[in-house]
Amino acid sequence: MGEQMSFSEFVDAWELFRDPVLTAVAAGAVLGFLSVYVVLRRMVFFSATAAQAAGLGVAVGYYLQAHHAMHVSPKHVAIAFSIASAALVVFEPRRLGLSREAVLGLSFTFASGATIYLGSRIPNDMSDIQAIVFGSAVVVLPEDFHAILLAGAVILVLHLWWFRGLVFASFNPDSARVQGLPVGLLDGFLFASIGIMVGLVAQGLGAMPTFALSTLPGVAALLLWRGHLLISFVTAMIFGGAIGAGGYVVGSLRSASVGASQSLVAAMLVLACLVIRGAISFVRRRPSAA
Repeated sequence: MGEQMSFSEFVDAWELFRDPVLTAVAAGAVLGFLSVYVVLRRMVFFSATAAQAAGLGVAVGYYLQAHHAMHVSPKHVAIAFSIASAALVVFEPRRLGLSREAVLGLSFTFASGATIYLGSRIPNDMSDIQAIVFGSAVVVLPEDFHAILLAGAVILVLHLWWFRGLVFASFNPDSARVQGLPVGLLDGFLFASIGIMVGLVAQGLGAMPTFALSTLPGVAALLLWRGHLLISFVTAMIFGGAIGAGGYVVGSLRSASVGASQSLVAAMLVLACLVIRGAISFVRRRPSAA
């Protein structure tokens, strides 16, 4: 572990940290927005599977480079694997006699085991794979920064444009079908959005913080604004950006893993919102008890 830096030293070295921090903010904001869907639709396991699939994609990319001299981008393979995990649940698995949870469980287990296996076959790049999976890297490449900004902006704009239809199809699909909405297409777009962002962010920040950013901002926002859906989306987006930046700053100042710091900040935010929720409930019940 290196020496810890002070906050003033962090500020003085802002040119070095600017792109990674801005990447974390952008990634956290978009994933935070999507996390409300993930939580309310009980797709947390899908988010974990997509993040792990992205980690496997990175390992496959390095393996092909090392053993087959194929010039493939681990980022592109990560995105492809993450989207493939989304395709597994978009098409109804019950037609094959399997539940969605069974398919995700199989995919998560396979991706986890295959990532470790391939990592053992390319020891020279194992540190890079660990950085991708656990988020220990502190430097974000310019191409990853630009890709996350562009993809995040496009996905967020489309989600805001189709917000009413996506919410209606997600939380009241039967009525949406009666109204003539293409529920299957909207579901596919939602899963693809999560898959693309998870793949990109896992390549740039790591799979572990990606999973945290795609679930916990939504949990925290819904604790505060249960029953206020639009406010929950906005709050989750703000929380996600704050977690990305705050975790990066904490990790840098404490010379700790950035990915672990972002995950811990996210968990602590949820705990803080849980305390606030409990305090509000207590205050509301108190007059009636009197």
